[in-house]
Amino acid sequence: MSFATVLYEKDGPLALVALNRPRMLNAYNVQMRDDLYQVLQAVRDDPEVRVMILRGEGPAFCTGGDVSEFGSAPSPVAAREIRWQRDVWGTLLRLPQPTIAAVHGYAVGGGMEMALLCDLCIAADDAIFFLPETGLGMIPGVGGTQTAPRAIRLGRAVDMVLTGKRVNAEEAWQIGLVNRVVPRQTLLTAAKALAYTLAQCDQTSIVLAKRAIRQGADLSLHDALELERRLFALI
Repeated sequence: MSFATVLYEKDGPLALVALNRPRMLNAYNVQMRDDLYQVLQAVRDDPEVRVMILRGEGPAFCTGGDVSEFGSAPSPVAAREIRWQRDVWGTLLRLPQPTIAAVHGYAVGGGMEMALLCDLCIAADDAIFFLPETGLGMIPGVGGTQTAPRAIRLGRAVDMVLTGKRVNAEEAWQIGLVNRVVPRQTLLTAAKALAYTLAQCDQTSIVLAKRAIRQGADLSLHDALELERRLFALI
């Protein structure tokens, strides 16, 4: 599949998705939003894909929204409606397959939020995470106010959201923002190794375990245990 701003290829059971605006540090624009939406639907609907890796081409993972497009839509109301019709981030979050973010360089704003929407995150040792939106007169708009507290606890999330605090790879690992840190030159190799390990597991078990964790996080313990019981019975 060929797209203007996203590279998509399959490697056996793996889907490799790369943000591809390297000269813009993979800032996502309207075209990338539309391309990514199509790619994520293709991943979701492909029975051969067992795991997806999301990464960035060039020197950075993603620096968030392309500010040059802010306010450029002829109709802000129409632009907002189109954005919610193409629910890119909900589609990423709800993919049945496990998703791995392979992050290097800057993961800023929506870039960090994309990584948080993935199930697992491997960071290169040069990765830098921060959420600058509040300082720009906005709030995170790719789920960051909800995913960050779930990943790194409330206090740390409030600090990052309100102050724009920068977190390097080592601190990101210490606070639970990423699952592991590897040398920059081995990032893709490490992500693929993890992906192949997951791909070798029973797919039904992996999908249902992910579903139990994702859906259970928003339930009471009693209801979450009931959800786990029902999903266990399916196996």
